[in-house]
Amino acid sequence: MTVLKTLFAAAVALGSQAHAQSPSQSLPTAGALVVVPAFGEVTHVNDEVVATLAIEEQDKDKAAAASRVNQKMNKGIAIVKREDPQAMLKTQGYYTYPVYPEERPQVAGVAPKPRVPSAWRVGQYLQVKTSNLGALPKTVAAAQAVLTLNGLQFGLAPATVKKLDDERIAATYQNLNERIASIARAMGRPLSDAVLDTIDFEGSGNYAQRENARAPAPMMMRAMAKDAAPVEEPSFEPGETTLQMHLVGKVKFK
Repeated sequence: MTVLKTLFAAAVALGSQAHAQSPSQSLPTAGALVVVPAFGEVTHVNDEVVATLAIEEQDKDKAAAASRVNQKMNKGIAIVKREDPQAMLKTQGYYTYPVYPEERPQVAGVAPKPRVPSAWRVGQYLQVKTSNLGALPKTVAAAQAVLTLNGLQFGLAPATVKKLDDERIAATYQNLNERIASIARAMGRPLSDAVLDTIDFEGSGNYAQRENARAPAPMMMRAMAKDAAPVEEPSFEPGETTLQMHLVGKVKFK
C-alpha cells in the first residue's frame, strides 16, 4: 500500500510539472510595450492628366530643321491653348543631334576618315497639364495635326490629394485600433488595459504621385507632312489612383 501511495504521489508531481511547462500557459504581460504597424488607403478616380506632345524634324541643314521645329511647336501650342484654355503648358527637352552615315568596315593600313554628319535631328517636347478630361480627346486630336503624342499620365490634382488626406489618416488610424484590439484578445487582456503611448506616421505625404519633371529621352519620329490630314479623336480612360499611408503605434499594457 505504501508503494502505491509513493507511485501515485510521483505521478501527481510529474503531471504538475508537465502542466507548468505547457505552452498554452500565457506569459505575464503586465507593463509590456507592443509595437504595432498599421496601414490605410483610399482610392479615387483620376481627375488630372499630364500629356507630353513632341515634334522632331530631320534635315541636312541644321538651321532648317530647327526652324521647322520652332514653327510647328508654336503652332501646336496655339492649338492646345485654343482647345483647352485652362491647361498649363510647359516646353521642355529641346535637343539637336547629328545623324551619321553607316560606318564602313575599316581597311587595314588606311587611316579612318573623320566622321561627318549627314543630317541633323532637332526636336522639342511640350508638357500639357489639365483637369479638363472631358475635352482631352478633342485637344489631343487637334494637336496631333502638328505634333505627336509622346506620353500620357493620369493622376490626382493636388487639391484632390489634400481633400483625401483626412480620409487616409482616418482609415490608417482605424486599422491601428483594430490591430491593437486583436493583439489584446490574443494576449488575453481587456482592451481597456492598453494605453497608446506613441504614434509615428512614417513617410506621411510621400505617397502622392510625383510628376516626372525630366523630359522623355529623345526618340526617332517621322517628320509630319506640311498639310497633315485631320486626326480622329483618341479614346482615353483615366482610371483611378490609390493613396496609401503607414504608421507605427507603441502600445503599453497596464
